Amino acid sequence: MISQVRISGKVFDITEKSPLEAVSVLSSAGNGTVTDAQGRYSIVVNLKDSIWFSYLNKGTIHYPVSKIVNQQAFDIALHVASTVLKDIRFSPRNYKLDSIQNRLDYAKAFDFHKPGVGSSINMAPGGGVGLDLDQFIQMFQFRRNRRMEAFQERLLREEEDRYVDHRFSRSLIIRLTGLRGGSLDSFIVRYRPTVEFTRYSTDYEFQAYIKQCFYNYQRYLQMKQELRLNDE
Repeated sequence: MISQVRISGKVFDITEKSPLEAVSVLSSAGNGTVTDAQGRYSIVVNLKDSIWFSYLNKGTIHYPVSKIVNQQAFDIALHVASTVLKDIRFSPRNYKLDSIQNRLDYAKAFDFHKPGVGSSINMAPGGGVGLDLDQFIQMFQFRRNRRMEAFQERLLREEEDRYVDHRFSRSLIIRLTGLRGGSLDSFIVRYRPTVEFTRYSTDYEFQAYIKQCFYNYQRYLQMKQELRLNDE
């Protein structure tokens, strides 16, 4: 009995006419590839796997391999328009809603702008220059401004950290590596990705990063074990 099969096909936009390039094609076992300029893909998977497609971090449902009738021409159309794809980036739905709520809750901090002299000078009648004393005094409230700026920066950092946590999730790492317990905690701390990579990488690139880190982590643990044995 064949344990692995190759699934091939094309990915189109919602019109089913324009092929999509750089769509991530992933399996439940962690294998992956991306579509070429003609929307073509080919991936080797286990019969018990399922595959799914992702573009700009927006994924489809999972398709069980055993239920795919034509494995050499499994074409799919994504519900996106190719004419606007380059201008849109999607965040995972739950994270996006949480972010919106967070900005509503702390709107005063997110909308804070440090006052400057330009906002304190007004033209007086007759063409002269006058001073808005209330804003002028506010300009010198350095302590309050520093606190607001620091709070704003902290909120932005927390928002970025939550986004990294959302994509670099324990469930995804467990599925790709099988790590548990203390080893999982150590891996998360050691290989936590940057905000920039997390934001702009595709699902395929992100999962490839985790698998490469897991390979490096295994080598690190092996070297650690060898050093311990040598010391003994």
